Amino acid sequence: MDRLETSNDSSSGSLRLAVKIKPSKVLLELIYYYIATNKILMGAFFSLNNSRAGMSEPLDVSQNGTCKRQKLSSCLSEENPRLIPSLPDEISYQILARIPRINYLNVRLVSRAWKAAIMSTELFNTRKELGTTEEWLYILTKVEGDKLLWYALDPLSRRWQRLPQMPNVAFEAESRKRLASLRMWNVVDSGIKIADAIRGWLGRKDALDRMPFCGCAIGAVDGCLYVLGGFSRASALSCVWQYNPVLNSWNEISSMSTGRAYCKTGILNNKLYVVGGVTRGHGGLTPLKSAEVFDPHTGIWSQLPSMPFSKAQILPTAFLADLLKPIATGMTSYRGRLFVPQSLYCWPFFVDVGGEVYDPDVNSWVEMPAGMGDGWPARQAGTKLSVTVDGELYALDPSNSPESVRIKVYDYQDDAWKVVVGEVPIPDFTDSDFPYLLSGLLGKLHVITKDANNNISVLQADVQNHFTSLSSASLDSSPGAHPEFAEPATAFETDLWRVIATRTTGSSELVSCQTLNI
Repeated sequence: MDRLETSNDSSSGSLRLAVKIKPSKVLLELIYYYIATNKILMGAFFSLNNSRAGMSEPLDVSQNGTCKRQKLSSCLSEENPRLIPSLPDEISYQILARIPRINYLNVRLVSRAWKAAIMSTELFNTRKELGTTEEWLYILTKVEGDKLLWYALDPLSRRWQRLPQMPNVAFEAESRKRLASLRMWNVVDSGIKIADAIRGWLGRKDALDRMPFCGCAIGAVDGCLYVLGGFSRASALSCVWQYNPVLNSWNEISSMSTGRAYCKTGILNNKLYVVGGVTRGHGGLTPLKSAEVFDPHTGIWSQLPSMPFSKAQILPTAFLADLLKPIATGMTSYRGRLFVPQSLYCWPFFVDVGGEVYDPDVNSWVEMPAGMGDGWPARQAGTKLSVTVDGELYALDPSNSPESVRIKVYDYQDDAWKVVVGEVPIPDFTDSDFPYLLSGLLGKLHVITKDANNNISVLQADVQNHFTSLSSASLDSSPGAHPEFAEPATAFETDLWRVIATRTTGSSELVSCQTLNI
C-alpha cells in the first residue's frame, strides 16, 4: 500500500479517505493461500501494524490448527463485519478488484461476506475505475443431442471456465395441428440447418414434443450475454435469456415483440439490435423484415423501421418474387451504423442482392454501397461472417473450399474488399456445420476453429502489422498489381498466426462466440 490520505469535505463536514494502492505480490499470494486452504486468517495478516509497515514480510502460516480455528471464529464474528478486519471496505474492494477474475469462483469460497462482495456491482464498478477490467472470449458449442454448452476463455492466463447450463426453454404454446402444414424452406445460419433438424423429426408421432431447440441468436452488451429466440416444438420463440457474469447465472428477461429464429444481432451505442430471421406463419415459416432494439438500462424492447429489401422488390416476374425469399445473412456494427448484407433464397441457391444500412441518427434504412454488398464474402449457404476490430471491418472468405480460407478487409474509401491474409490455418471440416468463427479480442483478430485433434483452437492474428508489411512490400511490386489478387509471402503467413488457447471438447461443434469486458 502506498499511503492513506485524509481530507476534510467542507460541504458535508465528513472525513474523506483517499486510497492509493499498488498490488502486492505477498498480498496476492497470501489471498490465494487462504482460498486454497479455506481458512480465513485475515485478522492476523491485515493488522494496522502490517499496513503501516507496507506488508513487506510474509505471514508465518505454520501455526497449529487450534490457533487457526480461533482466528477463523474471530473473523466470522459479528464484531468484525468488514471484509478484511482492520481495513475499510473501500480498500478491501480495491484489493479484490486487482485479483484476476479467473480466480473469483474460488475467492467466493472464503466467506459469505467475500461471496457477496465478489457478486456485487460495486466490485465491478471499482474494476472499471481502476482500469483492471478483463476482456474474455465466450464460445457457444453444440454437443450430441443438440445440447448447447458455453465456455469462457481468459486470454491472459489461457484458462477456461465452463458456464452454468442455460435453463430449460419455456416452450410457447402452439397447436399440434399446425405441424402438418409446416412447410420448411431451408434457412442456414451459423451452420445450423433448420430443414435438416426438422426433417429428422418429421414422421414421428412425438415429433412436436421432441423437436430440438435450435436457431437462437447470440449477443453481448453492457457486460452480459444474451440468447435470443430460436425454434422449439416447431415454434419461433420470443424469449430472451441473459447471462450475468457477475452473478454467474442465467435468467429470463423481457421478451422480444416478435417470435423469431435465426435472426441477426449487432451492438451499437450500448444497445442490442435484432433484425430479420424467420417465424411461424399460416402457411409455414415466413421470413421477417422487422427489426427491434433492446436497451439494457431500461429493459425495454422498441420497434424499428422494417428493412425495405428494396432489391427484392424489382424481380422481373411474380413467379420469382414468390420463389425467392429475402433474408438477412449477417449484421455488423461499423462506423456508427449497422450493415446488414442480404440474399434472395431458394434452397439450395442463394443470390446476393447487396444489403442495407441502418442509421440510428435518422432512424431509417439506406442501400448498402455497391462494392461492399456485392463483394461481402459468404461463408456457407449464404451466411456472411464478419467482425469489426479497431475500426476495421474484416470478413472470412472461404472461396470454394475450407482449405483456402482468406481474410479480407473492407476499404471504405475504395468501396472494395481486399485480401490481407491469403491463408488461414483451418483444417478441412467439410463434414462439419461449424468450421470456424470470427472474433475481435484484445484489439486483435481471432479465428476460432477445431484443430486436427478435434479440440477448440483459438488463433490470434496480428493483422495490422501484417498489413503494414504487405503495404511496404507492395511499393516494390509492379504498379499494375491489384491488392485483391496479391498473394502474401509464406514467411509473413508463418509469423502471422499464434495459437493462444486450446480446449478438449470432443465431438462438439462451434456455434457462435462473443466477447465481454468487465
